[in-house]
Amino acid sequence: MAVSAPVCDFGWKARGFSLPATDGKTYTLGDVSGEKGTLVMFICNHCPYVLAVMDRIQRDARDLQALGVGVAAICSNDAQTYPADSFDRMREMAEARGFTFPYLHDESQDTARAWGAECTPDFFGLNAAGELQYRGRLDASGNKPAPPDARRELYEAMRAIAETGQGPREQVPSMGCSIKWKSVG
Repeated sequence: MAVSAPVCDFGWKARGFSLPATDGKTYTLGDVSGEKGTLVMFICNHCPYVLAVMDRIQRDARDLQALGVGVAAICSNDAQTYPADSFDRMREMAEARGFTFPYLHDESQDTARAWGAECTPDFFGLNAAGELQYRGRLDASGNKPAPPDARRELYEAMRAIAETGQGPREQVPSMGCSIKWKSVG
């Protein structure tokens, strides 16, 4: 089921985390933060919205890292119900695709809840002070890639954040599959 993320709550202070990554290390928010800002993406392995834009996510991550923006991806889905999102499968995807950013596993789902993540992909763009400045989409893609000349909304917003500390006031929320929450009880 397609879900849209809420609009940006400008100035919201990012919550810390300490999560294992597919490269065998554990990362905190401070570890992944960049000198000029940070992009935290909630993604997963199976979502058609994520898979449709994975090449663009990787392109934008590389380009943002070159600007001094830290980048990390987090998978918070219930792997019991969605085995494609298991830690082993996350590791396989990160290695096969050559991720330039840590791919973190939020097995408890505490980080997704603390951040208010709603869907995959869900993008959180922070300025150097760790304040939310972007909660929009990657580009006009949905569960199919947008045309090659589509405006790079996420990249442009993060570049502005890196340069000025401020994100654009008009943002289009991200849309994707809902986070696959664990059953309670």
